[in-house]
This record gives sequence, C-alpha cells and structure tokens, in this order.
Amino acid sequence: MKTRAVVLHKIGHERPYHKTKPLTIEEVELDDPGFEEVLVKIKAAGICHSDLSVVDGNRPRPVPMVLGHEAAGVIEEVGDHVKGFKKGDHVVFAFLPSCGQCKYCQSGRTALCEPGAAANTAGTLLNGDRKIKKDGKSYYHHLGVSGFADYAVASIHSLVKIDKKIPFDVAAIFGCAILTGVGAVVNTAKMRAGESALVVGLGGVGLSAILGAQAAGASKIIGADISQYKLDIAKDFGADEVVNSGDKDAMDKVKAMTNKGPDIALEFAGAMPALDFAFNATNRGGRTVTAALPHPDARLSLNPLTLVGQEKSLKGCYLGSSSPKVDIPNLMDMYQAGRLPVEKLITHHLKLEDINEGFERLAAGEAIRQVILFD
Repeated sequence: MKTRAVVLHKIGHERPYHKTKPLTIEEVELDDPGFEEVLVKIKAAGICHSDLSVVDGNRPRPVPMVLGHEAAGVIEEVGDHVKGFKKGDHVVFAFLPSCGQCKYCQSGRTALCEPGAAANTAGTLLNGDRKIKKDGKSYYHHLGVSGFADYAVASIHSLVKIDKKIPFDVAAIFGCAILTGVGAVVNTAKMRAGESALVVGLGGVGLSAILGAQAAGASKIIGADISQYKLDIAKDFGADEVVNSGDKDAMDKVKAMTNKGPDIALEFAGAMPALDFAFNATNRGGRTVTAALPHPDARLSLNPLTLVGQEKSLKGCYLGSSSPKVDIPNLMDMYQAGRLPVEKLITHHLKLEDINEGFERLAAGEAIRQVILFD
C-alpha cells in the first residue's frame, strides 16, 4: 500500500530547520506485513530529542530513513503467525524490539536485547527486513517504528497493546518519554521513598523523571537546566527547587538545597558538562543514572578516588531499564488513577506538514513534547 511518510535523506543539517527543511513528506510504498508483523494506522507520534539527534548528526543512522520512534495507533492488518494482537487493537510502540529469546530477554533485561539492538543499528525490523520502498529503493526504519507516517509495518515484538480509553496523543509518549524517564528513577536508580533527587536536563524525559520521582516518594526533587523556560515549567511537574546548571555557583546551590548533595542524580541532557555536574553533585554513596545519548565521540573524565572513596556509582539506562510489555501497562494504570499526569508534557499538537517547524522548536528549547496528530 501507499502512505505518506517523513523521510530524512541526509544527516547533519544546519538550522533553522523551518528554512533548511531537512525532512520531506513523500509518498512511499509499504510491503504487506509478514511473519509476526502487523500494519498499524498511526494516530499520534511524539517528536523526541532522539529524532533530532539523527537530523543534526549526533546519532548517526543509515539514510534514507523514515523517522519517528514514539507513536501510538490502531492495528489495521495482521501478517502470518501473529499471536496476542488482532485488527482493531490499540497499540504503543517500544523503540527497541525484544526478541524474547536472547539471554537478556530471558533474564528480564529486555532493554539489552541483542537482536533488537542489531536491528535498530541496521535500520531494519527485528527480522532484518525493510518494508518501506520508493521507486524500487528500500528506505530504512527508525528504531523499528518509523512513526512519522500515516501507516507503519512493525514487528509485534515492538508493540504493546493498550486500553482503548487512553487518548492516542497521551498514549504515544509512554513509548519513550515516560518509559525512559520514570524507568530511570524506579528501575535503574531504584529510588526508595524519602530519598532526594536531582534531575539534570528538563526535556520530555527529564520532566517524566520528575513525575516518577514524585510518584516514588522522593523527599526533595531539584530540577536543573540551562533553559529558564524549562526551569519555570519544572515546578509545575513537582520539582521543589530549580537551579540553572550553567551558573558558577550552581553546585553550591544544589549542595545547600540538600544534605550535602542528593542521593540520586539523573541526567538527560546528552552533554558531558551536564553528566559531570550530576555525578559531582551527589552526596557520599550517591547514585548517578544517565539515559542521554551524546555524540559517539563524547568522553567523560571521572576521578577514580571520588568513585571509590565516596562509593559513588554511575549507571547507564536504556529504554528505562524496562520490560515494555509489563511496564507500559503498569504506568498507564498510574496515569488512569491520576498518579502520573503525563498529559502535562504535551505543549504542542501538530500536523505532519509542520514537521520541520516542530524540529526547529525542539532544537530551540521552546517545547517539551510536540505530538503529531493523524486523521
């Protein structure tokens, strides 16, 4: 079938994106869904910094690629040997497929699925196929999703069935922003009630982490960023204090706001100064978690004496260290119970034609979560 799709033909475009227009809307051909695959009609897709990192070259991916990795929709058609899904089901995409068979999936660490990671790097679906074509040329899939399109063919191992009562714009952001931000708090940092938290980088994932820390019973939550716009928003999400991490006395302020530093620091900015700030801000025995994806050439310098002598820890977090098929429904239950007000993350609703303007707004730091709505 034919569908509209947002295509990136070259990475590393210069701004402003509403003028350079790195993304084009094209009519492409989708192959029919095959073994353990379904056709999904996309209803909503969020614009995330991980998409921006492909456009600006910080996260190199093969091109031409149909972007978009945070989406929700309705199953329109099922392929062969599809179990657990049927036409009409509402689904959310998880941006890393989990094969269920590798040692990581078998041990419950689906965020480390080896076949899933290999497929994402190659720009294919889990089975290695590419279903998107134009003029006989295959296009690459973005993280098994390619959600900036009217329709997408996906592996069932990239999908989670959800309650039909949840609005699609809200549902979409559970697949990345909520899963990663809340997961970093409860799965990776393993926050205990009464602990204090510093959240560095207040985009959609960072603000989700604030919501998660609040739900987990944090005694104090500090938001840090270099954007005043985001600092102003952070308190609406539950931050008790905010600090501009670019200020010379920012570290002293954080130490003064806590008992010589927070118990946990979570970094989502994707910049080495931000991660350095987060690690050094924590108290003795502090735990630092980073879920950001900086440029592959970026390097961090740590003092081993601090690491050892103060028993600090630094841990990476991908996909919120979660199991999407378990965690997304649980997080949605919290949302429906009013304990996770994720709708506050959505600052803009867009049409597909607004895609380049949306990316410029994101790059300028003038939005949290922009969600494209499809008719």
